[in-house]
Amino acid sequence: MGYHAIYPTETIEAHRAFIARRRATRPSDEYRTPTEEEWDAFLAHFEKRKVSIGTCARAFSSPCVHEHACVRCSLLRPDPAQRSRLEEIRDNLVARIAEAEREGWLGEVEGLRVSLAGAEDKLAQMDRRTPGGTAIDLGMPRMVPAQPIREEGTASLRESLDDQQ
Repeated sequence: MGYHAIYPTETIEAHRAFIARRRATRPSDEYRTPTEEEWDAFLAHFEKRKVSIGTCARAFSSPCVHEHACVRCSLLRPDPAQRSRLEEIRDNLVARIAEAEREGWLGEVEGLRVSLAGAEDKLAQMDRRTPGGTAIDLGMPRMVPAQPIREEGTASLRESLDDQQ
């Protein structure tokens, strides 16, 4: 088996070489200082991520593929404090599905069911993330003195000294 020791200087040099190669393949304007307008747009993105029932985890400058139907989106991180609001949305969706079925709006029913499944999924996410009742007390670890490791056929230091006397 081969073995190669990597020392910190080699690691640092390898990382610097990687960065240099990466920068050589990317446009240099990506490494410039952003303008005030670009910086403001970046900061505004995080404000726009806040929605009524949580926070959108969509990447900066990426479009919303769900057209802001956040309850359907897997990138929505629901806020546990908004559970009652989400339950209200779920209950409203159930009532709207019943109305659409009664009126024969089958296309509407399908879309509402997708939203209902999303709302129920968000409630389940909250249940999984909500702390309480599942903590297990493992107690405090106790330190046990290390026992000397003795291989078969070897003696301890004390036994060796006793044998020499």
